[in-house]
Amino acid sequence: MNPHDHIVFVVDDDRQICEALTDLLSTFQLHVVTFRSAAEYLAYPKPDVPACLLLDVELPDINGLDLQSQAGPGGHPQIVFMTAHGDIPTSVRAIKAGAVDFLTKPLREADLIRALQAALALDRAARRKRAELAELQQRLSRLTPREREVLPLVVSGLLNKQSAAELGISETTLQIHRGKIMKKMAAGSLADLVRMAGALEIPLKDRGGSIGWPAS
Repeated sequence: MNPHDHIVFVVDDDRQICEALTDLLSTFQLHVVTFRSAAEYLAYPKPDVPACLLLDVELPDINGLDLQSQAGPGGHPQIVFMTAHGDIPTSVRAIKAGAVDFLTKPLREADLIRALQAALALDRAARRKRAELAELQQRLSRLTPREREVLPLVVSGLLNKQSAAELGISETTLQIHRGKIMKKMAAGSLADLVRMAGALEIPLKDRGGSIGWPAS
């Protein structure tokens, strides 16, 4: 893992713990930035790279669980909690709110590394998904208003003649629009186009003519 293609944020008010974690994680080629408070972490300009947050529950300025719920404009990266005073209700609350793991101090090296690697992997996957969606939205923006009307009909499985009748155009014109849509969306097949429409949450038409949303 390249130390410059990711970052592990550590928030703990204990300086010795921060130093020990930095030393430990560096041996696994993990790039670490430490903070002694939630305020310091929130004020830090976050690089646009995959990241995770190793967060102590008890902090001098705010409870770690409260920080978890206070996501900024970009949101928090995947969170791994750590605490010296763990209890079941607290850990359940953290996990239900989306934490990757909840570790108790003293931290076991194997558990810590496994949790951080899982958190970074999840953040990478989320970033890829956001990038793919942004690309699809860019492609969608290239469609003309008429092509945007044709798209949900095509991906809904209606026949060309049914779609053409729905829009009051000829079947030949419908096929021309369909071809342009396939090209602008860079879809190699109808199945590709259907998957793209699902990711974009394009409203679909059923064969009875009503509008529906793809199942999430």
